[in-house]
Amino acid sequence: MHERPSVPPGRAAAPAAAPATHRPRRRATVALWSAVVAVASALAVGVLARLFVETWAGQRVEDAALDGARFGQGRLWTVAEPVLDVVSVGFVAAVLLAAVLIAVVRRRWSLAVQVAVLVGGANLTTQAVKRLMDRPDLGVGADYGNTLPSGHTTVAASVSAALLLVVPPRARPAVAVVGAAYTAATGVSTLVGQWHRPSDVVAAAFVVLAWAAVVCGAMALAPAPSTTTAALARVEGGDRWWRRTRGTAVTLVVVAVGTGTFAAVLLGRTWAGRGGVPSGRAELAAYAGGVTAVVAASCLTFAAMLVLRHAAGSRDETAAARA
Repeated sequence: MHERPSVPPGRAAAPAAAPATHRPRRRATVALWSAVVAVASALAVGVLARLFVETWAGQRVEDAALDGARFGQGRLWTVAEPVLDVVSVGFVAAVLLAAVLIAVVRRRWSLAVQVAVLVGGANLTTQAVKRLMDRPDLGVGADYGNTLPSGHTTVAASVSAALLLVVPPRARPAVAVVGAAYTAATGVSTLVGQWHRPSDVVAAAFVVLAWAAVVCGAMALAPAPSTTTAALARVEGGDRWWRRTRGTAVTLVVVAVGTGTFAAVLLGRTWAGRGGVPSGRAELAAYAGGVTAVVAASCLTFAAMLVLRHAAGSRDETAAARA
C-alpha cells in the first residue's frame, strides 16, 4: 500500500487546483453570454430606431419630450452645459491615456488594445449609424434629421467602460457606479439642451454595451495570465470580489427597473394620445419619462458590463493580482 503523504506540522494542506479543463469550459460560457449580450444590445438599438425614428407615434412622443425640456431649462442649463463641455477630443485622449497607463502598471498589455477597440468601435459605430440612418419626415415637429445615437453619450459611456476594463477587481464596482452616473448625467444634459431625443441617448448606451460585450468575450477566450499552481489554489476556494460585484450589479438593476417602469408609464401615456398637439402637462410627462429612461439605460448597461468584466477576468486574473 502507498503511504499517504504527510502534511508539515502547523500547516494546513492547500486545496487542489481546479482541473485545467474547467477553465476553458468556463471561458467558453462567458464568451457565449458576451455574444448574447452584444447581439441583444444591437437589437435594442434597432428596436429603438424602429419605434422612435420610423413611426409617427414614436416621433410624436419624442417631439413632446423635446418640447418639455423647455420647462426650467434656463436654470438646469447652468448645470448641464459644463457637463457637456467636458466631452472633447482632448478629454477622450486623456482618459484613454490614463486607461492605457493603468493597464501597463498592472502588466496587462492586452487591455491597452482592448480599450482602444472598445472606445474606437463604439464611437465609430455611433457616427456611422447616425449618418447612414434616415429619419423620415412624418409631419411631427421640426426636421432636424437623424440624431440617433447620441455622440456625447457614447463618448461618456465608452470612456467610463474603458476604465471599468482596466481597473483591478476591487475597484470595478465603484467605477461602474460612477460610470453609470456620469453617462446618465451626460445623457440628461443633452436632453436639457434639446440637443438629443431620449431614444438617441438610450441607443448610445446600448452601442457601448455591445462593444464592451465583444471585448469581454474576446478577453474570456484569450489565454489566461500565467500564475503559479499555489496562487491558483489559494483562490479556488472562492472569489473574494464576487460578493461586492454582485451586490453593486443588483443595486444598479433595481434602480434600472424602478426608473424604467416609471419611464414606460409616462412615455406610454403620451404614446397612447392620438389627439393634436400635446398639452404642456403631456410634454412635461414625456420629458420626465425621457430623463428616467436615460437613467434606467445607464444603470442597466453598466450593471451588465460590470458582471461581464468580472466573469471575463477569471480566477486566474484574481490569482495573478494576489500572487
